[in-house]
Amino acid sequence: MIQKVFTVHNHMGIHARPATKLVQVAITFPCEIILEKDGKRMNGKSIMGVMSMAAMFQDRLTVTANGEGEAEAIEAIGEIIEASHEEA
Repeated sequence: MIQKVFTVHNHMGIHARPATKLVQVAITFPCEIILEKDGKRMNGKSIMGVMSMAAMFQDRLTVTANGEGEAEAIEAIGEIIEASHEEA
């Protein structure tokens, strides 16, 4: 299991477009992926879960991956969370 904290750099937060991209990337990995914000844990492979986190600019998200490909999954998801532009 790997856990890492990332900061949202997109001024619009994790809205529909980056949330969709995050989930699309997450589902390519066989490991379990959990996102946590303010004690609220969500499945990183669920668009509704990711959107319901309402992650805004400068929020810190803890990403936990457990299983095959966990290190790669953490890095790929972290890149999306920390992307500073709309097209993340």
